[in-house]
Amino acid sequence: MRIYFIILLVLLGLDQLSKFLIVSAMDLYEVRPLIPGLFNLVYVTNKGAAFSMFASVDSPLRHYFFVAVNSAAFLGLTIAAWKMTSQHLLYRVSFAMIAAGAVGNLIDRLRFGAVVDFLDFYVGAYHWPAFNVADSSICVGVAILFVLNIIELKKEKSRSK
Repeated sequence: MRIYFIILLVLLGLDQLSKFLIVSAMDLYEVRPLIPGLFNLVYVTNKGAAFSMFASVDSPLRHYFFVAVNSAAFLGLTIAAWKMTSQHLLYRVSFAMIAAGAVGNLIDRLRFGAVVDFLDFYVGAYHWPAFNVADSSICVGVAILFVLNIIELKKEKSRSK
């Protein structure tokens, strides 16, 4: 479990430090081109979920819903990592990455009422929705988990033959 908490704390620290720097150095909705035609730093907030899903839902319960979901994700992932200590180390790594992202965005929701996003990739007029270190951590953690599951399924199929 040590590796789980080390990865979680390092990624959470990077996420919160990067958001602190953006909030301190930029005005809300400011755009700073870094690689013209490909990448900007922006300062935007997102009251919804990934890709601003549910951001337009006008309910005071939206905030509490996302706080509850992020909290439950952290708790569930921590329990899963603890129960899977005998499994491949990469399971705990992936759970830690996903949990770090959930906690990083939870902290934003509690502090600001919305998640701080600042990475803006685009080609021409086609923009990927702005995201942050926590979102990246979740995506990479899910990708690792996905690949691990594919490998495990292939192992099971070859054993059953």
